[in-house]
Amino acid sequence: MAGFHHVELWIADFDQARVEWGWLLGRLDFVLDAEWSGGQSWSAGGSYLTLTTSPNVSVSTHDRRRVGVNHLAFKASAEAAVDAIMADAPAHGWQPLYSDRYPHAGGKDHYAGWLENATGFKTEIVADLS
Repeated sequence: MAGFHHVELWIADFDQARVEWGWLLGRLDFVLDAEWSGGQSWSAGGSYLTLTTSPNVSVSTHDRRRVGVNHLAFKASAEAAVDAIMADAPAHGWQPLYSDRYPHAGGKDHYAGWLENATGFKTEIVADLS
């Protein structure tokens, strides 16, 4: 049985993450499963994503250009869903990347949008073209 069980992102500012990530995950049909002081878990498709603070966080921003996670790619239902998320994202703390090549920055047969939040986390929203 392959697949992820969960992904945990350490964040420096939970209130900011709650707004930015909460909006994005809700738009992608994730469900808020649990919330505690300084954290949340969101589930979809049998896996979950946790956003949490930790006293062990060493810096307040994420640098996707360093060794580690570059970005998280999420499935969207269709091209129109990607377009709607990309259009609404700036009002919710996410800035579009590669706008000059949208929606085919990943290639002519890949319909996706890339976003970056205020703390440097990059996401990719991919249309299901099957």
